[in-house]
Amino acid sequence: MHMQSMSRGLGILAVSAAVLFVSPALAETMKFKATLDGAQQSPPVTTKGKGTATFTFDTTKKTLSWDVKYSDLSGPATAAHIHGPAGMGENADPVIPFKKLKSPIKGSAVLTDAQAADLEAGKYYVNVHTAKNKGGEIRGQIEKAM
Repeated sequence: MHMQSMSRGLGILAVSAAVLFVSPALAETMKFKATLDGAQQSPPVTTKGKGTATFTFDTTKKTLSWDVKYSDLSGPATAAHIHGPAGMGENADPVIPFKKLKSPIKGSAVLTDAQAADLEAGKYYVNVHTAKNKGGEIRGQIEKAM
């Protein structure tokens, strides 16, 4: 009888351990990217400025991390954000401001369910603003990376 209880206890422990070790594998990480330039601004901006952005989205923690690199702007960045929801060529308000403006801009934020849905639907864009181009000098639509 004692052996049977111990055996059952070990079985439960083994199943619990298996669930514990399998759970992290269920977390999905999605990759996104954006190419920033003046042509994507709405209306378009003539600039030598350009940039790239890479994003990682942890679907379990709902954490979006970014690395935005830019160069050749008309002057220092005065603001930079993720805007949305908006498709290509549409304008929207900022939803995630970047705290640091100097390239490379790195950071992260926890998204709401609605923000996560907009991100996955391609409804967000990155915008870097300058004094000369207050509405944004370079912009890039965020899309799933292949």
